[in-house]
Amino acid sequence: MALDHLPADSLPREKLLARGPAALSDAELLALLLRTGTAGRNVLVMAQEVLDTCGGVGGLLQASAGSLARIKGLGGTAKRAELLAVMELARRALAQRLAQREVMNESSLARDYLQMQIGHLPHECFAVLFLDAQHRMIECETLFRGTIDQTSVYPREVALRALHHHAASVVLAHNHPSGTLTPSEADIALTRHLSQALGLLDIRVLDHIIVGRGQALSMAEQGLMPAG
Repeated sequence: MALDHLPADSLPREKLLARGPAALSDAELLALLLRTGTAGRNVLVMAQEVLDTCGGVGGLLQASAGSLARIKGLGGTAKRAELLAVMELARRALAQRLAQREVMNESSLARDYLQMQIGHLPHECFAVLFLDAQHRMIECETLFRGTIDQTSVYPREVALRALHHHAASVVLAHNHPSGTLTPSEADIALTRHLSQALGLLDIRVLDHIIVGRGQALSMAEQGLMPAG
């Protein structure tokens, strides 16, 4: 059932134009993107089911193309392509803001960005935010995947990429697909190892962010970063 077949006072488009986007629920905003539902299920019901399946807006923004394809009504390409395009625009908007502001003063923004970058991945991976002298983001790169520890993350590769970007400092990040955000002994040892290695090049490691699905933890805020 399309939006046009819903009661007039339920039409998200008219509600948005009359009262502004903030007046719409998450499901109503998503319904505007989906436009049509499926047989026996109007678009608002479908939108709510998509949100429930993904774990809300945060989960939807981190969803992969493969996970979206498994949701009833999103098996075709058109709706999935539109959702993925919106998610990529959101990532780029966050990246643009991080390139204009000090990352350490926008810690929640950095966490949101990293959640969207790596939070949805089913495998563990390691990413780095490369920052300029004003702590603004130059680039974010995913450098390694698999079990993240001192033996799988090579300081030389991190250093080479930091030098390539002329970075003055970095923020490390990796995801925990299991969902737990508690830093392991390996996480702490890796942070110390990279801090020492990059310190020889006068490149500071400002933080190490651990990302779970819909949440993230800053080791700096937990007082777990190496001194100096």
